[in-house]
Amino acid sequence: MKKIIFAFAFSSLIWTSKASTTNPVDSRKEEIEVNINLIDVKDDQVMVTVKAPKIKTDEITYSLPKIVPGTYSVDDYGKYVADFKAYDSKGNLLTVTKTDDNTWSIKKAKSLAKITYLVNDTFDTEKGRGFGKDDVFSPTGTNIDVNKNFMLNLHGFVGYFQEKKETPYKVTITHPETLWGATSMIDKDASKTVDIFEMPLYSELIENPIMYSKPDYTSYTVDGMDIQIAVYSPSGKFTAESITPEMKTMMTAQKTFLGKINSTKKYTVILYLSTMSPTDAKGFGALEHPTATTVVMPEMMPKDELVKQMKDVVSHEFFHIVTPLTIHSKEIQYFDYNAPKMSQHLWMYEGVTEYFANLFQINQGLIDENEFYSRISEKIEGANALNDTMPFTTMSTNVLTEPYKDQYLNVYQKGALIGMCLDIQIRESSNGKRGILDLMHQLSNEYGVSKPFNDDELFAKITSLTYPEVGEFLTKYVSGPTPIPYYDYLAKVGVTKVTKKTPEGIFLQGQIPYVGVNKENGEIFVAKEKELHVFYTSLGLKGGDIILSINDKPYSLQNIYDMISDSQKWKENDPISIKIKRDGKEEIVKGNVKLPYVDSDGPEATDPSKAALRTAWLKG
Repeated sequence: MKKIIFAFAFSSLIWTSKASTTNPVDSRKEEIEVNINLIDVKDDQVMVTVKAPKIKTDEITYSLPKIVPGTYSVDDYGKYVADFKAYDSKGNLLTVTKTDDNTWSIKKAKSLAKITYLVNDTFDTEKGRGFGKDDVFSPTGTNIDVNKNFMLNLHGFVGYFQEKKETPYKVTITHPETLWGATSMIDKDASKTVDIFEMPLYSELIENPIMYSKPDYTSYTVDGMDIQIAVYSPSGKFTAESITPEMKTMMTAQKTFLGKINSTKKYTVILYLSTMSPTDAKGFGALEHPTATTVVMPEMMPKDELVKQMKDVVSHEFFHIVTPLTIHSKEIQYFDYNAPKMSQHLWMYEGVTEYFANLFQINQGLIDENEFYSRISEKIEGANALNDTMPFTTMSTNVLTEPYKDQYLNVYQKGALIGMCLDIQIRESSNGKRGILDLMHQLSNEYGVSKPFNDDELFAKITSLTYPEVGEFLTKYVSGPTPIPYYDYLAKVGVTKVTKKTPEGIFLQGQIPYVGVNKENGEIFVAKEKELHVFYTSLGLKGGDIILSINDKPYSLQNIYDMISDSQKWKENDPISIKIKRDGKEEIVKGNVKLPYVDSDGPEATDPSKAALRTAWLKG
């Protein structure tokens, strides 16, 4: 999953990301048959029926996951299950005991014929408190909206019997004829109301999300990979076709950047757009799978902002094809859904992935050098705001518990910078001929989808494939407590720290909003009791002023993201006209845009003698 977490403008909502894996295939004659009924939904609950395989023990447990790969958080999907029952072949109830939030123990299991239970969705319970605050991260969650949308992250609907995770699954889903299921799995049934999916392992089944909604999708092929974009937009504001050109450009560039690494023939991007109502999704971001990405974003976003976020989020998820989906440790290969042991190497699974999601854009000409350096600067600032002396391997191994849990976001800040520094070091040591992508190719050939590495042996393997100084970096800065001197590494490619004036946000500076919203009527107002910056003072705006429109475009809660996005395009001294309401009276304020500037330190290419190595780094 990308549990990357993006703090998105204004509402302090969380955008994020995770990683997932597969287990070795062990096909058997028996199979576990599951039926999910999306037609007869009652009280916002879906009935699931599981036909049991042959059980040879007197007692058996059935569990839903406590945690799924890549989420790095405890979500307890069993808490959303109700009315769990077990039956023998004659329809008699068997004794069931719930042993924890996610597990049911069934007596007289040799006579077990089927189990049934009801599933509640997670979207209804989200309070928008963000990662690590009890909510299930939306892209890993479930939605039940009768005759409109069903988000089936299957780990929220389907569980596993003890010792039966490697038994094949056959899942039959009955659904309204008006709804179509977007997934990378192949439907084995031609009916318009019944879909049948077969998977050889539980781990592979739950890596294939399905979204049922009114059909809205596009398909295209990039370098032999069939890509499908499916969209659910409640109001119809967005369509799959409207975002496909940008997605195709991006994914084509990614495939070109990756080269020969290609572990899937079909890839599905599922985009769910939230109304942000009290019972809708509030955790924004994405979750990656080997053949799919689930994305959740707010529908009220303007298109250019949605496309921008989709580029960054989906590109991150897609690069998980490299790691951990191809390169991973035994902790991930043999993942225990209810008693997981975490790997040391989040710096690679999430950090290098996030680095690639930015590097490929400069490499393929999607962004320029200034934009790339700006992103690096933001990551340095973000990493410095977190615990920079906590060994990354220690944090990774203990990420499910405090105090390490609170440092998870650093995988997308310092983790990406670790990838950058390794890349630069390899470039310097090889005179520009090799980089971290070459290392990932080597590790992919050494290991691969079905061959995991031993967690404590990875650093030695990387050192043997690269240079002694790479091993020294990993020992000192990744498994050790020493903060990384980022600019020492950037200096190797002629990039140094410079101080310059940069504009800050007008309505939102970082996570500090300069406007608020009246929840009762949706009106936007200038924040009260706050020292306003030059944009407001130059126009004579005051705390409590209600903003009705800007340059004749009306704004309210419904399009506040448009207002924030539009303001990011304003230039110094642009003419501006704002209709406000002050003390109950409307008036128009006119003037020129004055942007708030701050002195900030950031990277910039200043040393021409390192130009060749810098070009190899960015374009090699």
